[in-house]
Order: sequence, then structure tokens, then C-alpha cells
Amino acid sequence: MTKLPLKYSNRKEEITLEFINQVDRHIDSILEGHSDVMFEIKDIASLMCIHPVHLSTTIKLQTGKSPCYFFEKRIMDESKRLLAIPDKTIAEIASLLTFDPSNFTKFFKRFENITPSQYRNTLKAIAQD
Repeated sequence: MTKLPLKYSNRKEEITLEFINQVDRHIDSILEGHSDVMFEIKDIASLMCIHPVHLSTTIKLQTGKSPCYFFEKRIMDESKRLLAIPDKTIAEIASLLTFDPSNFTKFFKRFENITPSQYRNTLKAIAQD
């Protein structure tokens, strides 16, 4: 097996870090109300001026995880943070994150195995203890 030249190895790390940075900027932009459209991986790749397949392959080689993992993890982190704010409705949170409420519930449940309202109720129960 041929050893990967160092310049390519370093480039994998650079691409991965830039991708995560772009995802963070985009999610921040949505949360601040500057954007109301959730990007796809191909949109981030376009911003980085690389092909989406190259982006996906590089990130998978570097981290062992797909680009979607990092996107979805950041959305879940923000979802949980927002659900901890009692005066924000689940519908408002869904809308802020560019989901309709039904899809937001499905998305959230796919990762947490509970609905956003169940998650919020768990947080309330923990706070009361």
C-alpha cells in the first residue's frame, strides 16, 4: 500500500476543519435570522469551491463520519439548547431551525429517541429535583 503524501494528509484536515467552520457559520446565520434556508452538503462544498463528492470522501477519510453527521449534530445541539428555554414553543424552535413542526419532531426523535416535548419535560423534571 502506498503511503499518502503529507500534503494530501494535511489537506484532508484543512478541508474537514473548513467544512465544520462553514457549518457553524451557516447555523449561526440561521439562528441570528440572517438566513431562512438550510444548506445542504453541496451548498457548503460550493462555498468551499470543491466538489461535494470530494468533500464527503475527504471528511469520511479524516473523521470516519459523514459530513451529515457534523451538520445534524450541530442542529441537535442547538435544538437541545433552545428546548431548555421554556418561553420558546416547539413550533417556534422548529421554524427558527427551518423545519415545520412535524418534521422537526421526526428529526429530533430520530437522534434522541424521544420527542422534543418529552425532552423538554425531562429537563423540567431534572430542574425540579
